[in-house]
Amino acid sequence: MLLWIFRAIFVVIISAVIFIHISTADVAGEPGGASFKAIIGCGLALAVGSFLLDVLTPKKSLAAISGVFFGLLVGILISWALSYVVDFIDEIYYLRLKATAIQAIKLLVGICVCYLVITIVMRTKDDVRFVIPYVEFSKQTKGIRPLVADTSAIIDGRIADLYKSKLFDAPLIVPRFVLNELQLIADSSDKLKRTRGRRGLDILNKMQASTAIDVEIDETVLPEAEDVKGVDQKLVLFAKHCNGRLATTDYNLTKVAQVREVDVLNINELANSLKAVALPGETMEVRVIKPGEEADQGIGYLDDGTMIVVEGGRNKIGRDLVISVTSSLQTSAGKMIFGKFETYAQKGGNAQRRS
Repeated sequence: MLLWIFRAIFVVIISAVIFIHISTADVAGEPGGASFKAIIGCGLALAVGSFLLDVLTPKKSLAAISGVFFGLLVGILISWALSYVVDFIDEIYYLRLKATAIQAIKLLVGICVCYLVITIVMRTKDDVRFVIPYVEFSKQTKGIRPLVADTSAIIDGRIADLYKSKLFDAPLIVPRFVLNELQLIADSSDKLKRTRGRRGLDILNKMQASTAIDVEIDETVLPEAEDVKGVDQKLVLFAKHCNGRLATTDYNLTKVAQVREVDVLNINELANSLKAVALPGETMEVRVIKPGEEADQGIGYLDDGTMIVVEGGRNKIGRDLVISVTSSLQTSAGKMIFGKFETYAQKGGNAQRRS
C-alpha cells in the first residue's frame, strides 16, 4: 500500500513538472516548437518507462527506512551525472533546445532516477550492495536476541518453566499470527484441538502475568509474508526479520528453519540433552508396561519419558524389574535405553530408579 502511494505521488510530481515548464513564457510562445515537443515526449517517455520498469521488476521488501534515504542520495548523484549527458546530447545532435526545455528534461531525469533507485531499495531486503560493496540495511538487534515462540512451544508449556528457572533472560516474542492460530485451535470443533488451544492460551496468560518472563505480542506486519501461506513459513520470515531465535517443539519446522539459516531452540532436543546418561553395565529399576516389537522384548518408561527396551521382559508385563544397561540410542524423537533383565525389584532394595 505504501509503495502504491509513493507511485501515485511520483505521477503527480511528473505531471506538475511537465505542466509548469510547458506553461512558461519561453515554451508557451511556440506550442508546436521543438522545446515543447521535447518536454512532452521526454517527460512521458521517462515516466512511463520508469513506472513499467518498477512494476515489472521482481518484488522483494526492505524493512529498514534508512534504505530510502540511501536510495535518494544515490539517485541525486546519478541525476547530477546524467545532467551533463543531456547537455552533451543537445550539442552533438544540434537539437537547439531552449534553456527552459533543457532544465525541464534534467529535472524529469532526476525525478525518474530517484524514483527508480528508491523503489529498487524498497523492494530489496538485506542484500543492498548494488552501489557500495558490503552495504546492507538489515535490522540490528541490540542486546540479547529474542526468542520467537510458535504455537507448539506455547501449548507445550515447558518454555515457561525454563524462563522461571532463569535459564533464559531473552525477551519472548509471540507474533500476532501465532496468537490468531492459537485462538483458532481453541475455537476448533475437535475436542482435543480445543483443549490444546485453551491450554496454550492459559499458559500464555500465565507467562504474561509472570514477572520472570518478558512476553511481547508483536503486531508487526511483514510485507513479504502477506502472500505466504502457512504459519511455519511466516515464523521463519519473522525470526529472520527480528534477528531472533525460533522456539518450537515441531521437528519439521526445526528442519525448515535450519535450511533457511534461522537459529532454532527445539525444546525437545534441549530436554533430551539434559537427561542423565545411562552407562553400559549400570543397573536401574523399570516397570514393563507393554510388549516390544521384537520377540522377548518388553517396553517400559522412566519418569522423564525415556523409553526402556528390556530383553527378556515380554512375559513380565506389569512387574518392576531390575535391568542392566547394555546400550543407549539418541534419536530425534528422544532417548532410548536398551537393557537386559537381571532380577525382580524388591521393595526397599538397592536398585535405583533413574529420572
